Amino acid sequence: MRIRIVDAFTDRPFSGNPAGVLLLDAFPEDRWLQKVAAEVNLSETAFAHPLPEGGEADWALRWFTPATEVDMCGHATLATAHVLHTTDRAGGTIRFAARCGILRTTAAEDGAITMDFPTSPLTPVTAPAGLGEALGAEPVSVHDTGAHIGDLVVELADERTVRSLEPDARALVSLSNRGIIVTAAADDPSRGYDFVSRGFFPGVGIDEDPVTGSAHTALAPFWSARLGRDELTGLQGGARTGLVRTSLRGERTLLTGRAVTVIEGDLLV
Repeated sequence: MRIRIVDAFTDRPFSGNPAGVLLLDAFPEDRWLQKVAAEVNLSETAFAHPLPEGGEADWALRWFTPATEVDMCGHATLATAHVLHTTDRAGGTIRFAARCGILRTTAAEDGAITMDFPTSPLTPVTAPAGLGEALGAEPVSVHDTGAHIGDLVVELADERTVRSLEPDARALVSLSNRGIIVTAAADDPSRGYDFVSRGFFPGVGIDEDPVTGSAHTALAPFWSARLGRDELTGLQGGARTGLVRTSLRGERTLLTGRAVTVIEGDLLV
């Protein structure tokens, strides 16, 4: 079986968010999938297999962190679509059947891939006790993102505050269902992005995720409402960063990015 490591939401190797991608004939038992994801030890490993023609989807898709399976993952979906296109396993639009529903990806001639995801509902909530202390910064606002994402979107005062955070990962574990997305408006939009974010998911084995595609299904409506535009670009990450172009379409959010395969080899077990 061929296994690949793909850097997503970037056009340069060793940046963006790396994901494992494994194309299968069918899904083995969950325990084996989880062991492979733990061995790869990236924030997500995607497993996909082709479906019979004539159905509502072309490929089945699942995502595992080193510790658990998740309902939705943007960067590993982008990585999977990139592998399918670059290996001529699929062209044009690909329909994936996943736990969160049917997801569509479409490749442009220049290599950019656009993903069609459900928009995450945003509900203002009171900041959980201890959130400011765990982050090391006081929230400006806090929003819940609904069942499929399970994050808290935490608005902070400015870009500098987001970039300089050194949160207490252990203290964050109990504060949300999946993780904490911190965000702020860009200090200087002329640099090519409208907002910044970082994602912390210690509860699922990821202290910090470099570029979280699924989080942008919540960040897109959050910042579109504040900035008055449906087409935006977000910059996410700490040590590694990547860009996500977002296009809000009501109940759907389009996420566009690029990807680069950096490692390809054989899985021997």
